[in-house]
Amino acid sequence: MDTPHDDEPVEKIKEALQNSNQALAMEKISEYLDRQNNIPLNIAITGETGSGKSTFVNRVRGIKEWDTGAAPTGVRECTKVPTPYPHPKYPNVKLWDLPGVGTTNFPADQYLKFVEFEKFDFFIIISDTRFRENDVKLAQGIQKMKKKFYFVRSKIDNDLRAQKLTQREFSETETKEQIKEDCIQCLQEQGIQSPQVFLVSSFELHLHDFSLLHATLERELPEHKRNTLLFAMPNISQEIINKKKKAFQTNIKWYAVASAAAAGVPIPGLSIAVDAPLLVGVVTQYVFGFGLDIPSLKRLAESSGVPFDDLKGVIISPLAATKITAELILKVLIQCASTAALLAAEEGVRFIPIIGIPAAMALSFKITSSALNFILNKLADDAQRVFEKVLDCNTTE
Repeated sequence: MDTPHDDEPVEKIKEALQNSNQALAMEKISEYLDRQNNIPLNIAITGETGSGKSTFVNRVRGIKEWDTGAAPTGVRECTKVPTPYPHPKYPNVKLWDLPGVGTTNFPADQYLKFVEFEKFDFFIIISDTRFRENDVKLAQGIQKMKKKFYFVRSKIDNDLRAQKLTQREFSETETKEQIKEDCIQCLQEQGIQSPQVFLVSSFELHLHDFSLLHATLERELPEHKRNTLLFAMPNISQEIINKKKKAFQTNIKWYAVASAAAAGVPIPGLSIAVDAPLLVGVVTQYVFGFGLDIPSLKRLAESSGVPFDDLKGVIISPLAATKITAELILKVLIQCASTAALLAAEEGVRFIPIIGIPAAMALSFKITSSALNFILNKLADDAQRVFEKVLDCNTTE
């Protein structure tokens, strides 16, 4: 079920602020941000047996086949019924491993009813060779239901290795172009108009067409679901890291407004009491979103072959790869001279007659906004350093 349009909650926040009802404004901001962080996204992964569906499901979620919660893989069909696999950090994002087309007791035209197609935001149809009749029939059925679908040609790394061994003058670019052209032509011959085909290696998501697939999904998803997809994506490119940073920045104003609303209540220490857990929650989101928490770094170390200590060694911010606490955040903010000065000024100005409350609210807004931007920039830089470390190690091997 999609989240309603954002205009309604935003208007309620504005109305509460205009009526100087700070408590209601804080409540509505909290509700709004909670909804933003829990928008559901259901992605259907389907195709014929052995096409690499389960491996794709696992790698997009950043986990290995032996990890807890992994989709089982193997040469035999492992999936008998539609099975959801939540993202380990974003449980509102679910990748559904669907039974292989043609392996159920249902013909292709009844398959969509069997898997309850209406609950999915889009379908990814996977094949490790040419797309076959069942894939085409499924795509045509999805199209009739007015849902989006995308063809993923998996295991492209295997094809490239095989071609390199058999061709005297091997060109990776030309080989990939030929494979894609063959897939498109095959689909067109079977009645699919303008098929979107992406060449992907589940073991090397940073290569080939996975970034293009993400960009296409992001462009064609409803606007309110784009960030949901973005945050669930692994950091496979500088572009994705930058997009995550920009997406996080768009909500900073609302956290700052919540902080300002708390500062508008004339109770000693209330603003700090509200800001501390607020900052802990937001910074934890940043750390998780950039994959800088310890479990994510360990999974990255396993999948990339770069030792965990080497990844941790390029991280500069003390807020990454550790438990986030209010004390730790305060220690980091004190290092930022401008923020430290504002923190000292806020509590003192609050009780000045007439102008105290408005001044405290303005200071609180500025403190929270400056603090979150400062921290976000540092963590985004760390995410970039970790990404470059992995890239450098894989390139020099």
